[in-house]
Amino acid sequence: MELFIHYFLHLGFPFFIAFVFFRKDWKKVYLILLATMLVDLDHLFANPIFQANRCSINFHPLHTYYAMMVYVILLFFRKPFYIIGIGLLFHMLTDFVDCMMIYTSCKDCLSNSPIIELLSTVSNALGI
Repeated sequence: MELFIHYFLHLGFPFFIAFVFFRKDWKKVYLILLATMLVDLDHLFANPIFQANRCSINFHPLHTYYAMMVYVILLFFRKPFYIIGIGLLFHMLTDFVDCMMIYTSCKDCLSNSPIIELLSTVSNALGI
């Protein structure tokens, strides 16, 4: 189920965002939102490249809090930059949801994760 949720949020929900909020240019916006998934290329710099139960937030360079601040700044620019910012921030939210799903099923899996404190705080606030 986690895999379905993860890929739906990466591929399906951007369609919803594009169609509902950018109806006139929804096809172009959807392609831009899909293109923001290229941010995952920073996973290639990790060793190992793939590791099950690894939270990418604050681990990969383009998934850090500093990068996210740049993505927020993009929201204040003209089209297409604010759409890119929306896509990148939604990508980070999707990855955070993925981290929460990992955390709720296996707290020890993320014991050395750089985001463990935030996951713990959010988990406690949500009563998970």
